[in-house]
Amino acid sequence: METTASFIHHLGVFASDFEASERFYTSALAVLGIGVGYRADGVAEYWRPELDTPSLSLERARAEAAVTAGVHIAFTAVSRDAVDAFHAAAVAAGGASRHAPRWWSQYRAYCAFVSDPDGNNIEAVHKETP
Repeated sequence: METTASFIHHLGVFASDFEASERFYTSALAVLGIGVGYRADGVAEYWRPELDTPSLSLERARAEAAVTAGVHIAFTAVSRDAVDAFHAAAVAAGGASRHAPRWWSQYRAYCAFVSDPDGNNIEAVHKETP
């Protein structure tokens, strides 16, 4: 059994307003080194340039009932500065701040939380040792 494989291969988010969500995710993830690896009509796939997994697939929801809601997704940040940049970029691109960047002792991490255009909880986290 391979133990070096990522726990998650990819996640999918279905957006009510694809264009608004694409602006949000493209801006917020770019500062974390995550970009659009694939784009087609109503689909944008995000991953790091050197590795296409794990990835996030953003898709236009085909029906109101299919919109992703209530999801919490955390993205790894390489530094506190990257968490700060994520928060600023996400808010500037239409996200709503849930928690400004700060140290969370219970997680031993510096984190920021932002709602995407559909209200999903999107986080940037930089793990630190105590």
